[in-house]
Amino acid sequence: MSKQSSPDGTQLVSARNGSTPAAPADSSADDRSAVPAVPFSGVSIDFSGDTGVAAPSAPAPFADLAIDFSGAPIAAAGGPAVATLPGSPGYVSAHDGRTESKLLIVGSGPAGLTAAIYAARANLEPIVLAGSTPGGQLMLTSDVENYPGFPDGIQGPELMALFRSQAERFGTQIVDVDIDRVDLSQRPFRIWARGVEYKGEAVVVATGASAMWLGLESETRLRGRGVSACATCDGFFFRDKEIAVVGGGDTAFEEASYLTRFASKVHMLHRRDEFRASRIMVERARENPKIEIHTNTAVEEVLGDEKVSGLRLSDTETGKERTMPADGLFVAIGHRPNTEAFRDWLEVDAKGYLVVRDETNSQIEGVFIAGDVHDHRYRQAITAAGDGCMAAIDAERWLESQGITEANTLTAW
Repeated sequence: MSKQSSPDGTQLVSARNGSTPAAPADSSADDRSAVPAVPFSGVSIDFSGDTGVAAPSAPAPFADLAIDFSGAPIAAAGGPAVATLPGSPGYVSAHDGRTESKLLIVGSGPAGLTAAIYAARANLEPIVLAGSTPGGQLMLTSDVENYPGFPDGIQGPELMALFRSQAERFGTQIVDVDIDRVDLSQRPFRIWARGVEYKGEAVVVATGASAMWLGLESETRLRGRGVSACATCDGFFFRDKEIAVVGGGDTAFEEASYLTRFASKVHMLHRRDEFRASRIMVERARENPKIEIHTNTAVEEVLGDEKVSGLRLSDTETGKERTMPADGLFVAIGHRPNTEAFRDWLEVDAKGYLVVRDETNSQIEGVFIAGDVHDHRYRQAITAAGDGCMAAIDAERWLESQGITEANTLTAW
């Protein structure tokens, strides 16, 4: 996988169909010349595994796999498997195109894919409806240095590719489609995605939350190159740098305060002259010598070619523009939980996040919640992964209690 978003990757994901390569048959040099080539616009593919110039005749190890380079969608049930780029429309992971499962998982960030790993190891054969832009917010993160097990750090997209590969290894089916609607009125629960109906005896909702952005072209272009929406994730990279934080709520002030641990100067930019943040948060910021507050100030453009070098600002009252040097911009104007499809079925709080009961349960038996779709406090990859683990275990035990699965005498965890 490339170190950027998997939908833009250049490698095909090979299907695992359980077949194993047969041992090469003994053959003479004359036999080797008779190996037939399968043309794909002049390209010959040799599945023998031999690295020599002349390959011995051998059965193809993926005898039941057809690779279609036309870009056609997944074949109908019973048709050949189709290799398509992960994240591209209609991509299905390298397993049969099932639409019914003991467990449906909605979302493919750390919470959803961790739930898939645990569920697959418990033989629940999960189906993950991953979304059309799979991988969660880590797909927008460059260096991840606070996830355990990677002492030299790892790129966000690369980390999520590893999550995905591990989930698929144990039999998870992943479909990169957005869901259209759900019906949680009875079991099996039903979820529709791109016109296909999926059924599951239990559901894990792990749709996450999306950072809200300013909507500037330059902001999008420089994400991961100085523009961030997570101070906890990226603050360390701005040691002794001058940076800016956009926002006027408690989150913005919390981020600014945290960033003073690293930055030499933190500029707080807010469009109005009053703040939504609590008074004590505002007073703490005013008293911090590293924080400078700029009211009635809007960001018009993020400056820089390869990385952030400054900001073009405007006065919201006079319209006068000015330029501010800055090495980074943290956007802290809020997060939007991805709960639209579930609002008619599950309880949400005042901020729109799903409400959990008793660890990962929802108000509907058999529907479990994990990750940032309910967590607006921590919002970290590792806490989301922990949530996914708990949701999968809770789902597996609930399915046992309903007689849908047999109790495991040996733990799968």
